[in-house]
Amino acid sequence: MTTLLALDTATEACSVALLHEGRVLSHYEVIPRLHAQRLLPMVKALLAEAGVGLSALDAIAFGRGPGAFTGVRIAIGVVQGLAFGLERPVLPVSNLAALAQRALRERGVQQVAAAIDARMDEVYWGCYQAEAGEMRLLGAEAVLPPERAALPRGAAGDWFGAGTGWGSYAARLAVPVTGQDGSLLPHAEDVLALAGFAWARGEAVSAEQAQPVYLRDQVATPKGS
Repeated sequence: MTTLLALDTATEACSVALLHEGRVLSHYEVIPRLHAQRLLPMVKALLAEAGVGLSALDAIAFGRGPGAFTGVRIAIGVVQGLAFGLERPVLPVSNLAALAQRALRERGVQQVAAAIDARMDEVYWGCYQAEAGEMRLLGAEAVLPPERAALPRGAAGDWFGAGTGWGSYAARLAVPVTGQDGSLLPHAEDVLALAGFAWARGEAVSAEQAQPVYLRDQVATPKGS
């Protein structure tokens, strides 16, 4: 059976999750600015709880952003270190998708408008629809002012707003939703779930391909580079 480890540090939450012998274990803490100190100890504690060694892992999944630049880099640094050492592939997962997957898992909602507060008066934005238990992106992910956020063309039915963008900018998000949770953060358990679908499709990549997705190109790629 497949054994997968998932890590996420892209927002205020720091979390790890493990799939082993069909069972899922996870640790989740909201600890802003402490991710670098806590991530590896959380991984070790989770593996110890499951009685699993690092060598048992088939692949390592991670939240690849969008999110806090420093947080995303922490996860990628740890994942690359582990994956290179173990000679294992990695599974990058969108943090917006993970947010939508959490809303599906906890609320049962089938269509989610995910928004993460991107600071600088903007939100990271993506719209997702459940398909056979997996939240799938409709359209494209983007970083934009709250006023420019919109549902996909032709969108119908009920939509749920999830993420800190809804907490910070609810009054400026002119998007028709039937409910919202502005405190919801991505969770490694949902990164793990999405990684499981990707693994089954053969979408794992090599460790050097573990790259961040910031969406904000002018920050991720300095001018002149």
